[in-house]
Amino acid sequence: MSIPIPSANLPKPLDLPRIDFKPPSARIPSYRPMVVPPADLEPPEDVEAEEKETTETPEPPTLKIPVIDIQMPIPETAVVVTAVTTAVIAVTTTTVTQSLFEPIKKKVQKQLQAKVNKWKENRKKKKESLES
Repeated sequence: MSIPIPSANLPKPLDLPRIDFKPPSARIPSYRPMVVPPADLEPPEDVEAEEKETTETPEPPTLKIPVIDIQMPIPETAVVVTAVTTAVIAVTTTTVTQSLFEPIKKKVQKQLQAKVNKWKENRKKKKESLES
């Protein structure tokens, strides 16, 4: 007794064209090597070393605060002048712009408040008309 096994009729495969794949190429970054002299580099024996002019920088002035025993460095004149100028300009600008924009701000607030009040009245009227 044999068991009949069904067979499948499959269609022939599609003939697809062959795709040639070229792997990507990249430009490899390159650099010029930097030459770093060794730490123990010394001039040749027959060469004399040049004398370097050394200027001593004076120590910045300090202010001693006696109660807490701290030495506070006093800033340079240029730094103080820059800070004072910046502060004066900032305060002046703020004061002038505030006096210029205050009236504009008040007018805009009045107009906005009037619009909001009108909107509230219209809304109230609609509610009343819907209730009656």
